Amino acid sequence: MLNFIFSWLMFAQFSTHTYTYMPSAHVLAVKTMSLDNRYPEQSVNKIFKENILLATAYMRGEKRTGAIDSNSIDKPFHYEITLHKGEVFAFHDDVLPQYSGKVVATTHAHFNGKEGFKSDGYLTGDGVCHLASLIDFTAQSAGLNVFAPTSHDFANIPDVPKEYGVGIYSVPSEPMVNAQHNLYVTNTLSQDIKMVFDYHNSMLKVSIVKQT
Repeated sequence: MLNFIFSWLMFAQFSTHTYTYMPSAHVLAVKTMSLDNRYPEQSVNKIFKENILLATAYMRGEKRTGAIDSNSIDKPFHYEITLHKGEVFAFHDDVLPQYSGKVVATTHAHFNGKEGFKSDGYLTGDGVCHLASLIDFTAQSAGLNVFAPTSHDFANIPDVPKEYGVGIYSVPSEPMVNAQHNLYVTNTLSQDIKMVFDYHNSMLKVSIVKQT
């Protein structure tokens, strides 16, 4: 009982304003990262932050095209994805054959300029790997089955240990290459799980919650 209360407090302390407590829920893992320390150079950090928030906007169904007002996406939000046993979350839509027909949720984004993602002078959409890596860190900590074919060990991701870094890539003409640069989270538990995303004051939190 004490472990349950402690787990709930860890989950609730960040966003009690958005999450409705369910007595039958058990928090398996919670991880957070600040979007204000994605990169030492602040002009680059701003691009990373906006790209991360835009990816979450697409994930929540708030699809946008063209110019993006950074103030419109930098607002608190709460979003949940439910995975039944055997169902998969993939970071984007190009998936490996073994996951075909099992993916029930993605960001639905492709991280290009047409969708409003920005370039820091090196790569359009830079920063979304940080979001994928936070999801990987949380899901593995929760004991879920996670497959990330491409590591992000070529660059540091603040707040995420190096072994959880995920390389993300998506271009229209290379679906199989894209599939190798994706993240796959499978619910291998007997109960439903929720992937819960909360954002407030530049802090992004991902939680994995199991229905008991």
